[in-house]
Amino acid sequence: MAVADTSTSIRTVSHWINGVAQASAGEHSAIVWNPATGEPQARVDFAAVEVIDRAVEAANHALPEWRSTPLSRRAEIMFKLRELVDAHRREIAEMITAEHGKTLPDALGEVARGLENLEFACGIPNLLKGGFSEQASRGVDVYQIRQPLGVVAGISPFNFPAMVPMWMFPNAIACGNTFLLKPSEKDPSASLLLAELTKRAGVPDGVFNVIQGDSVAVDRVLEHPDVKAVSFVGSTPVAKHIYEAATRNGKRVQALGGAKNHMLVLPDADIDMAADAAVSAACGSAGERCMAISAVVAVGAVAGPLVEAIAGRMARLNVGPGIDPQTEMGPLITREHRDRVASYLADAESEGAKVVLDGRRDPACRRAGFFLGASLLDNVRPGMRCYDDEIFGPVLSVIRANTYTEALRVINRNPYGNGVALFTRDGGAARQFQFDVEVGMVGINVPIPVPVSYYSFGGWKASLFGDLHMYGPEGVQFYTRAKVVSSRWPDPGTSKVDLGFPQSR
Repeated sequence: MAVADTSTSIRTVSHWINGVAQASAGEHSAIVWNPATGEPQARVDFAAVEVIDRAVEAANHALPEWRSTPLSRRAEIMFKLRELVDAHRREIAEMITAEHGKTLPDALGEVARGLENLEFACGIPNLLKGGFSEQASRGVDVYQIRQPLGVVAGISPFNFPAMVPMWMFPNAIACGNTFLLKPSEKDPSASLLLAELTKRAGVPDGVFNVIQGDSVAVDRVLEHPDVKAVSFVGSTPVAKHIYEAATRNGKRVQALGGAKNHMLVLPDADIDMAADAAVSAACGSAGERCMAISAVVAVGAVAGPLVEAIAGRMARLNVGPGIDPQTEMGPLITREHRDRVASYLADAESEGAKVVLDGRRDPACRRAGFFLGASLLDNVRPGMRCYDDEIFGPVLSVIRANTYTEALRVINRNPYGNGVALFTRDGGAARQFQFDVEVGMVGINVPIPVPVSYYSFGGWKASLFGDLHMYGPEGVQFYTRAKVVSSRWPDPGTSKVDLGFPQSR
């Protein structure tokens, strides 16, 4: 899984090809940092083009046998993989905490949500059932079947190094495809443990492969003629590039981009409940979630008390190493990202926002790691940099609106449409909001409305490039293509030449 690197005294994380961990000495590499200490903890290899081609070749070689494997056997393997991931959930979570920085309970929650998708894939015999129409025409039956695409690839982000791959590969391989995973180079170790567990579960060699790398690996995957589909989760500019490059090369693509998730708080909302939810959704995983709430839109007189309640809760957060049981919010992933997030605080006041709480002054910032405390900005407006950009850190902006209509306009005019939450006690207002709002995932008094595994995940507008959402029923649809068969077994005596267009008779 990891190859010793005696020259630097830190381990080397490399690739998994055809069922074997493979180092690739001499290629480019990068440091995997410990965000809690600011120290290097591993070196990750970057695959050259020939290594990626070798992985695709292994996946191609494994495809015919895996595609013909009975559904019951594939389901059996998925059940076994689910058991193994469950048994190793703490080990996976500890890897995530060490390399990403999120707290251990948060990492355990990530693994749990990934397991839900493995459980969904266990039902693949039922999920791949087709339709059958008897006597569609005289003596003709018509039925539809769904077949795998072939070799497919997933490119996953740093913020969920275990969960997002499990959004992708369980459905992909259960449907009969072979899979190539390109995880983030910032926290790559969990991907190799997942690969090892797939092998132990009975997934044949070559069906699941892992390639570490940077843009060279991504670009080769996007252009490789044998890769039939690409799934991606990340920022909007990269998602747009991947969608355009992959479709230009004839591939099926689902590319999930960035977000600016709003939480609309109506005057009748429970202020304590809304404040708890806002802080939890803004600061969990140090705000490094595509479903994090980054903008609260407070309507009317609720704004003042709500800002006060949020500020009090944020000020009491315990920021520190993710492995510490007392820690509520860990560090950010890298020093560069921490500094980028902090730059929004430096600019906010000059743009007219009020800095209610400045995370740069948190005592944790004196530590050696990549720490930044929770920050709260008030009187934010569209057009300010802190609002327009996806900050991807523990910075919460409050926008004040006079009416529901004004608040809805702010949300619907935003170019992103990933997730949104409404806090209210009024059922009629909630129903009207879910009808009006132009966002793909809506929470009613639920701050982070990530769908359960038997629905599908994905936003609208600039938060999604492609036609199908990720995992769940649309995930199965994405990783398969439909074939319709029209069948007749007639009496040979009724056969004749007929040049007319086929029609039901």
